[in-house]
This record gives sequence, structure tokens and C-alpha cells, in this order.
Amino acid sequence: MVIIKTAIYTGSFPEYKKCPEKETPEFAFIGRSNVGKSSLINMITNHQHLAKTSGRPGKTQTLNFFLINGTWNIVDLPGYGFAKVSKTQREQFELMISEYLKFRPQMLCVFQLVDACIPPQKIDLEFTDWLGEEQIPFCIAFTKTDRRKKAIKENIQAYRDKLAESWETLPLTFTTSAENNAGRDEVLAYLDNVLAGNAR
Repeated sequence: MVIIKTAIYTGSFPEYKKCPEKETPEFAFIGRSNVGKSSLINMITNHQHLAKTSGRPGKTQTLNFFLINGTWNIVDLPGYGFAKVSKTQREQFELMISEYLKFRPQMLCVFQLVDACIPPQKIDLEFTDWLGEEQIPFCIAFTKTDRRKKAIKENIQAYRDKLAESWETLPLTFTTSAENNAGRDEVLAYLDNVLAGNAR
């Protein structure tokens, strides 16, 4: 399991072509607006104020880079879904996200965050399918799993059942909570494995 000693914000960028050119491995985090993305990044890195949390959905509007242990990056991507932005801005965000995910060679894996407190949402399922169609390496992190336990188990199973309708092999999934650190060790172990494989 990787041990995170340092986590430093290094910059925000409006498109993938302007991101740092170094060959530093990257892990991207994305989800529907208000899914708890910043809280999860802070929990994983054990730095409470690294990624700025907000009660206003859609606050993240750039590709935000955090250098971890001086050797790899976490990239906080804009959320999708309910952000109160214009159609033009939404299209710009979608282009920024899709180009980064498809064309950024340093990006090793995307963590798609899905809110476990609510039933499967069409927008999340469509994004999961898009990642698969584009053959982008990714996994799913179900968030807020410290809440209504019975409903959460049902919602996660329902999401898997929906995917099983069209997926032969289901994506790797994690169950996480920023409130009680659930899933942190599993995510860190996975990051360690991916980084080790990339180093070979």
C-alpha cells in the first residue's frame, strides 16, 4: 500500500495541452457534481484542505493538479451533471474532460465517483459506458457509504445490475466514505499496484 507523505497543489489548467509536460503518472478523479469528490481526494491523501470542498455544485472548472510524494499526480476534474452553467460552458467542460481522458498519455486510471446514497443515475451510467467505449482505464468509487446502509447496498447492487445488462466484465469498484475513511486502504493499495506496474 502506498504511503502518502506529501500532497501539494501545483496548478490548474484549462485544457490538456496546457498541462505539465513531465512524464509524471496521473490518476484522475471525476463524478457528478456534489458527489463528494474533493472530500474523497482529501481523505485519500490525508490532507484535509488539499482539494477545496464547496456546497455549490460545479465549483471545479479546470484540471487541478496535486503532486503526491513528488512522484505522481492526482488530477481533480470538473464534475458533470447539475452544475449551474450555461450550455456553452457545459460544452467547454465536456470537451476539456473528454480530450484530457482520451489524449493525456500520463493518465493511468480514472476514478469515476458515484453517489451510493441514490439509485443509479442515467448520467453516471452513460459516463461509465463512454469510458468503456473509449477504452479508457477506469474504476468506480461509490461515495458516501457511511449513510443509510440498507439503501446503499441496494443502490450499489442496482448499479452493478444495470451495467451487467451490457458489460461482459464489470469494472473494478470501491466502496468509500470520506466520513469514516472507508475504502482508503483499498484505494491506496490499488494505486500502489498501478504505479508499480507502470514502473516496470
